[in-house]
Amino acid sequence: MNVSVGMLLFIAWAMTVAISDCRWRRISNSVVVAGLAAAFCCAFFQCGPFGISLTQAGIGAVIGLAALLPFFALGVMGAADVKVFAVLGAWCGMHALPGLWMAASLAAGLHAAWLLITTRTRLAGLARRSGATFELAGKAATPYAACLTVAASGWLVLHGMAGSVR
Repeated sequence: MNVSVGMLLFIAWAMTVAISDCRWRRISNSVVVAGLAAAFCCAFFQCGPFGISLTQAGIGAVIGLAALLPFFALGVMGAADVKVFAVLGAWCGMHALPGLWMAASLAAGLHAAWLLITTRTRLAGLARRSGATFELAGKAATPYAACLTVAASGWLVLHGMAGSVR
């Protein structure tokens, strides 16, 4: 696998998102903007790890934003998750988004099941316990943006093994 500047930028950004989301369940706008700027710069200079053109990056970002925005509007997803998916659209292109969405959703579902099994949760009809509901170490819910970036990193590795990565 040929390691490029774009690949290193993507990996650094993806790790920053994943660590921030897992640790604090928050991703700062500066991290999102840095990822978007890096994705567009890599597309412009044709040094991105996924071989995306500037047009493909723009379309991917818009599709990524539009795809998850309804979930934010319904209150079932955080704004950072939506923004990270848009940035992944800029990095990977719109063709990669359905696969990333499915892989991240599967990982998030497994995480949610694990939380249900290992933490105290309130269920209708069962005795209520004091303490947190659906959280682990004081962190509520599932770090979906981390699931998205891990899925994208996995896709990068798979493409690199296949020789598709620049």
